[in-house]
Amino acid sequence: MQTVFNVQTRGQGLYEFTRQVTAWVSEQGRDTGLLTLFVRHTSCSLLIQENADPEVQTDLRNFFHRLVPPTTDPSMSYLTHTYEGPDDMPAHIKAAMMPVTLSIPVSGGRPVLGTWQGIYLFEHRNAPHHRQVAAHLAA
Repeated sequence: MQTVFNVQTRGQGLYEFTRQVTAWVSEQGRDTGLLTLFVRHTSCSLLIQENADPEVQTDLRNFFHRLVPPTTDPSMSYLTHTYEGPDDMPAHIKAAMMPVTLSIPVSGGRPVLGTWQGIYLFEHRNAPHHRQVAAHLAA
């Protein structure tokens, strides 16, 4: 069982799509299994993260911005891949540091997530993007 989730972003940040994933898994009628999610892009990531306090997402975005600033920052002058904008190569670096796939057990026809866990696409580019996340549910 496979599908693709479309996530529209508005720039850097975390975009939760837990409800879409949970609804699709439920529709498959499978009580148990393993859900694999894979983002089909090289400048964003997937995360399971707290979904109760939006400050968590703000702090994560700010931390990774400080860790890997844009190429206009003097500390990034060693980078050579700069022609796609000052956020492009830093986005690739962030995506290399964070997961692009997630494996989530399914039980009772639902993804097994903790009380405050949500599934997020972490957009690393400044401009809005249309992102695709491939999903596979195995028995």
